[in-house]
This record gives sequence, C-alpha cells and structure tokens, in this order.
Amino acid sequence: MKTLTLLRHAKSGWDDPVARDFDRPLNAKGARAAETMGRHLRSLGLAFDLVVASPAVRVQETLDHFASGLGETLAPEWDRRLYLASEATLLDVVRALPDAANQVLLVGHNPGLEELVLLLAETGALRQDVAEKFPTASVAVLEVGAHWSETCDGGATLLRFIRPRDVDPSLGPDVG
Repeated sequence: MKTLTLLRHAKSGWDDPVARDFDRPLNAKGARAAETMGRHLRSLGLAFDLVVASPAVRVQETLDHFASGLGETLAPEWDRRLYLASEATLLDVVRALPDAANQVLLVGHNPGLEELVLLLAETGALRQDVAEKFPTASVAVLEVGAHWSETCDGGATLLRFIRPRDVDPSLGPDVG
C-alpha cells in the first residue's frame, strides 16, 4: 500500500507587501505551526520517500520549518502545477508518482488539497473534519493502494487528519 501525506502550507503573511500572491511569505504563527507539525509527524514515525511541492514562497518556507521540526533534510521536487492546483490536477500528479516511492508528501494549497481528500476518501468521521475545514499547516494521511496510477475516487482510506490546534491549542484560529 502507498501512503500519501498532504500538507497545506502554513499561515502566510497578508501584511507583507508583495507584488504577486506567489511570493507571499509565512507569518510568525505559520512558521511556528509548520515546525510544530514536523515535530508531531516525527513523533508518529512518519517518513517520506519523495516530497513534491508547489514552488510558491509560502510552501518553500513551510517546508523549511516543517523539516526543522521533522529533524530531517527534505529535498522536494518543485512542481509548478501544484501552485493553486485543482483536485483534478493534484490527482493527475498523484497518478504519475513513481511506484518506487511508497510514502509521498505532497505540499500545496487549498482548496485543491481539501477537495482531493474529499474525492479520494468518501467515508469516515475524519473526512467530515476535512469537509468542515482544512486549515493552514494541516496534514491528511491517506492510504491509496498498491500503485499510484490506480488512485481513484473513493479508493483511499483517510488514516489521519491533524490540524495544528490538535497538537498545540495556541495554534488554533485567531479570535477577535
């Protein structure tokens, strides 16, 4: 069985004046959330054979902080198709993954990541949590079958859905 872990980029800084959305960096809370999630995944024993990520600045910075928490150096394959990708594009990327990789981390943006989870995992309580909201820096772990090319609608099992606030309540939504 293949394991697909989806990581949404951490909270970005809207106060930072950048010319393009693509160049928007993380804010301080986002950096802390990404590192916290990396530490948590390390505690769960999750590892990755392959990392494929959007090249957007906020994703690059998320991965830097996530890797720091994970305690590993990650060497992502930057894939421009993942920038603000739809679930259909993300599914195409997943189906084209090499079968030599058994545990893949895909890092990108919403709403595509949330929609991909909802497409692949059609049942379960965790799916309801994803349908409610897939917050920044959240992680979904799916078991998708023996071959990436056979990944299909409703063909995955959602094993975990972890939000930053589940690990550290101070990383929950801002109030006020």
